[in-house]
Amino acid sequence: MTAITTTTPSVGQSSSSNGSSSGSDVSSQISRITNQINKLQTQLKDISNTSGTAEEKQKQQEQIQAQIKLLQAQLAQLQRQQAEEATKKQEAKEGSSGSAKIADGVNRPTAENQINVYI
Repeated sequence: MTAITTTTPSVGQSSSSNGSSSGSDVSSQISRITNQINKLQTQLKDISNTSGTAEEKQKQQEQIQAQIKLLQAQLAQLQRQQAEEATKKQEAKEGSSGSAKIADGVNRPTAENQINVYI
């Protein structure tokens, strides 16, 4: 029987998120999980070339497919988290500049919106 050696993080490790995680941390987790999925898919293709009975190969395929599904779920969660963080940053950026634009107008000109009248 051929042993499958893969290192996959447990569900709690990569799916846990705290408020202090940065975007680069999420990006590195996404790339790491993507690399793991690619390696597992390569192993899945190589199972047919390994020695062993058909039952053993079937069990190995099922194990690898289960690991891929778990990693894909973690990847989807991290991508949602990354999208939420990007949305929050965009809203914060618009919120800070949006409040200044509401107060600006004809009666309160800015440096860009100003008319000099000389009499």
